[in-house]
Amino acid sequence: MVELRSKVFAADEQDANVEAALRDLREHIYNHMNTNLNAGANTVYPPIQLKYRYDRLVSEQQKSGDNSEVYSKAQQFCEQGNQQFSGGNRVACIEQYVTQNGGTPQAAIPESLYKFDFVSPRWSPDVAGWSLVITGILLVAATGLLIKRRFFK
Repeated sequence: MVELRSKVFAADEQDANVEAALRDLREHIYNHMNTNLNAGANTVYPPIQLKYRYDRLVSEQQKSGDNSEVYSKAQQFCEQGNQQFSGGNRVACIEQYVTQNGGTPQAAIPESLYKFDFVSPRWSPDVAGWSLVITGILLVAATGLLIKRRFFK
């Protein structure tokens, strides 16, 4: 799963086929129970945030707007202050910088274009899932056998 997640970030950086990498990651997560994209206790949510896609969307939006100079300065300012890998609070920083420096804020870029999260199923038909089923059956059988021996001698 870590390899698939790295492929998503690499595809985003290279402006390659991000959709195919996301599809592979999503299929892996949907087919394996207890998979989690969070890398630790202090991670951002959602765990997949495509920094380079967001930057490209912002630059496209700047080209179409009239205050592109303010936005480019805002992006430089926020990149210097936010050294996080996924760009956690970059959107808020850029919006605040533009507002404070006389620019007119543009419409927000929909988060669904660059933020993703996938949830694994509670049970899946893989080794771990079938092990749980077999363990449950054995537990019920052992409990039944114990009750039978104890109360029906």
